[in-house]
Amino acid sequence: MRVIAELVHPALVTRSGRVLRRRAARAIVQRGRALLLMYTARYDDYSFPGGGIADGEDPVAALRRELAEETGASRIRVLHAYGTIEEYRPDRSPDHDLMHMTSHFYTCAIDAELGQTRLEHYEQANGMRPVWIDVDAAIAHNRAVLQRADARMGLSIHRETYMLEHVAAELDPPADGR
Repeated sequence: MRVIAELVHPALVTRSGRVLRRRAARAIVQRGRALLLMYTARYDDYSFPGGGIADGEDPVAALRRELAEETGASRIRVLHAYGTIEEYRPDRSPDHDLMHMTSHFYTCAIDAELGQTRLEHYEQANGMRPVWIDVDAAIAHNRAVLQRADARMGLSIHRETYMLEHVAAELDPPADGR
């Protein structure tokens, strides 16, 4: 799978030390220029549906599980591996100096109608919900959140906005020619 980017959080001084390694699988589900994304009220941002890959779990199996849980999607078809983002950022745990997250992105197709979500407790508490949104609108929204540097802003918004911009650049141009 191609590496799309390596993102290093500006507060990170070094990439050595006690590293927490995490892997995640994330879905790119597209209808025209609209993407199926997760809106999180707590952070006021948009992100790709997906989540952690358990030890020994196949990334595609994790992707299907997470996409179904978070969005209620059914008949999930993984079309192809899109790429990875390697991310290095501070870790809040006293047991680790930093976190290295590898996010595996896959393009997917799903049935038109979304079913019932099965969000985890913290996802419900954070006000997460699946939404179809124009990719340019999602980028503009996340950029505005980054510009405000709101105290409630999460760390993942940098990765998500970078990937939204990458996906948008590869989509057909919008009808108005922007």
